Amino acid sequence: MTGPSSWPRSRPWRRSIRNSRDALGRALHGVADILAIVGGLLCCLMAAIVTVSVAGRYLFARPVPGDYDLVGILCGCAIFSFLPYCQLKGGNVLADFFTQAAPPRVKAALDAGGNFLFLAAAIMFTWRLGYGLLEMRQSAEQIAAFSFYRWWTMPFDIVCMIVLIVAILYTFARGLASARGGESAAGPIAGRE
Repeated sequence: MTGPSSWPRSRPWRRSIRNSRDALGRALHGVADILAIVGGLLCCLMAAIVTVSVAGRYLFARPVPGDYDLVGILCGCAIFSFLPYCQLKGGNVLADFFTQAAPPRVKAALDAGGNFLFLAAAIMFTWRLGYGLLEMRQSAEQIAAFSFYRWWTMPFDIVCMIVLIVAILYTFARGLASARGGESAAGPIAGRE
């Protein structure tokens, strides 16, 4: 068989959902996949804004007003939207360069330890994002070029971080189970072959 359906990574979001054995894993993969698609669309929007702004500046001496601020805000939202997907695919915390020859239980324990540290950081970042949201809303800071409050995108960022925290808890629990069972958590969760 030839063509896109025979390629191993032609539809990674479908494969990740099928590989989850439980309802929480499937739901989490579904939400993370949607957020990753939104992040990709935000990246396309950033590219369009930059292209139009550069072309406008070069051809008509009129760039898109506030393009620098818009791209910065969209970039932040795109990064936050990719984090849960990366966590479920095993792309955020890896401990396999120095541990390639280690037994699977040691790899699973190191993965679980890395997930625990990442969980602590994600909780702290979410807390600080919430606090920053309240401060930015109170100060009513806007982009100078037009009436766009900077805090408007922060609820989306916080939702992405909450999904990331749930994804880390999920991978942490799976990692602990794998460490007890003797297989690396990276394989079943992340889909690494």
